[in-house]
Amino acid sequence: MISLHRSCFLNNTGISGSSSPFSYKLKKLPPASVKVTALGPNRDRNSSVLIENNNSLKEIKEDGTSSVADVDPNPTVTGEDRDLYYDAAATDDQLVTPWSLSVASGYSLLRDPHHNKGLAFNEKERDSYYLRGLLPPTVISQELQVKKMMCSIRQYQVPLQKYMAMMDLQELNERLFYKLLIDNVEELLPVVYTPTVGEACQKYGSIFRRPQGLFISLKEKGKIHEVLRNWPQRDIQVIVVTDGERILGLGDLGCQGMGIPIGKLSLYTALGGVRPSACLPVTIDVGTNNEQLLNDEFYIGLRRRRATGQEYAELMHEFMNAVKQNYGEKVLIQFEDFANHNAFDLLAKYGTTHLVFNDDIQGTASVVLAGLVAALKVVGGTLADHRFLFLGAGEAGTGIAELIALEISKQTNMPLEEARKKISLVDSKGLIVKSRIDSLQHFKKPWAHDHEPIKKLVDAVNGIKPTVLIGTSGVGRTFTKEVVEAMAALNEKPIIFSLSNPTSQSECTAEDAYTWSQGRAIFASGSPFDPVEYKGRVFVPGQANNAYIFPGLGLGLIMSGAIRVHDDMLLAASEALAAQVTQENFDKGLIYPPFRNIRKISAHIAASVAAKAYELGLATRQPQPKDLVKYAEHCMYNPAYQSYR
Repeated sequence: MISLHRSCFLNNTGISGSSSPFSYKLKKLPPASVKVTALGPNRDRNSSVLIENNNSLKEIKEDGTSSVADVDPNPTVTGEDRDLYYDAAATDDQLVTPWSLSVASGYSLLRDPHHNKGLAFNEKERDSYYLRGLLPPTVISQELQVKKMMCSIRQYQVPLQKYMAMMDLQELNERLFYKLLIDNVEELLPVVYTPTVGEACQKYGSIFRRPQGLFISLKEKGKIHEVLRNWPQRDIQVIVVTDGERILGLGDLGCQGMGIPIGKLSLYTALGGVRPSACLPVTIDVGTNNEQLLNDEFYIGLRRRRATGQEYAELMHEFMNAVKQNYGEKVLIQFEDFANHNAFDLLAKYGTTHLVFNDDIQGTASVVLAGLVAALKVVGGTLADHRFLFLGAGEAGTGIAELIALEISKQTNMPLEEARKKISLVDSKGLIVKSRIDSLQHFKKPWAHDHEPIKKLVDAVNGIKPTVLIGTSGVGRTFTKEVVEAMAALNEKPIIFSLSNPTSQSECTAEDAYTWSQGRAIFASGSPFDPVEYKGRVFVPGQANNAYIFPGLGLGLIMSGAIRVHDDMLLAASEALAAQVTQENFDKGLIYPPFRNIRKISAHIAASVAAKAYELGLATRQPQPKDLVKYAEHCMYNPAYQSYR
């Protein structure tokens, strides 16, 4: 009898039990006649596993019972037979079939990150699932495991070591990973995402251990539909995809940009409650123009220059169609860290046919708008009363500017073109003005206003006289003392957002902003900064982190069954986030709510987004729940351990 309560490995001639000293031989059963239907990770655990040959069909159930499938009961394998049944003895020219037939029990259960509980398996479970002897005798709670892991992680002094420890935990015990992250989100968010994830991507080839997503390269062109089916989960609800060309402020990291989709989807689960099994990280590898990576022996991607033009467009089009074919119209595809020239084109091309969202353009815009709306409660006035100056006119800068203009237009019934005139942008060549329009990229042209050319940022500040200064340039320390002092001279409470990531690329530090403005600035950044003490007062800088928005936005789209992302949903998300800022937060100088309440915040954002989807007729999940906030909380993934039969 073959029991699937042990891991079994099928080679080209027979079956051997890896956790048993015995090997079993299928009598005269040719390899080609063996058909195996194994339990997938998303299949019903009560299903059966079938082993079929040309003459008979045998069933092996989860409880271990089975009929005998022409099995030689002799457990002894000696002589020449040994080479046929032991993988370790196979030679390079002897083919071995790497099938694993196992249910989640015994040694395999402790290696299954979706079901492993480590020392939290109780006495009954240890008996039922063949764990006796495989674990020390003590039984501890998940809460104690969290405490132990935090003690271990805090011992590391290097952030990248903490990142690797968290990734190892995710591969070992998924529920403990998310419990740890949720319970310690303010401490661990900078570890699993920015700024540490930037360094992880730079060194991804060296620290790569095991795949955590799908790598789709030009080699897979014409086969992407089949490649997607290689992923073990079928009920995918969110895909985060990058081509690695513009990773944070670090540039082209090629295939090593995979750290970004993995990190983003970890936050979809921890902060937004989307099931881990419903998330799929994808990297589209079309090469890299990074010479350092191309010459790096540890680089894991294609060693060629980036594909462009038709070759690139055809691969992306095949990917988008394959996703829709495999997972349906309601799967959310989040574009992440694409270069400007592709990001806008992809969003425009697929925004009307797929459920797509660009976090760099739309997510950043939504979270910044929320911070501005909250800041108005401190400085007074409406958005239309303020003037905005941006340093940086790429995806983030133009995306934020457009959403601000949309909100001004919505609040005042002002034409969008008029609302845009309240917003000026500076790029690498200076202020964007009408006289430059012929040389501008298409996404910059709406921001070309009638004004004399200005080269330097400080001159633009003095010329435009903005009340709000926003940095999205990706160039560190560009908000100089001269610039910040100019903002402070013009405004009693200058609003300064230094949004570029990681920390090294931030336009200025929190300390710079508060010191140079004499403690009057309302400051927020993209990456976290520590509190600053200035003249006896402690300022807590806000973090305009996209993680406030995209997890709740994604949950709202999923729970409403939305088929498209509409700008009004982004505005609804911004308003919902701004509404979560309390007077207590304002008193501390905060314009964003604390991250420790992020699941509550995400539930309110999800409810607002879902409500807007129903209002716009874009929701397919009917009927609409009466209390969308409670429904959002009900839909959220809970990382607490489950009890096993």
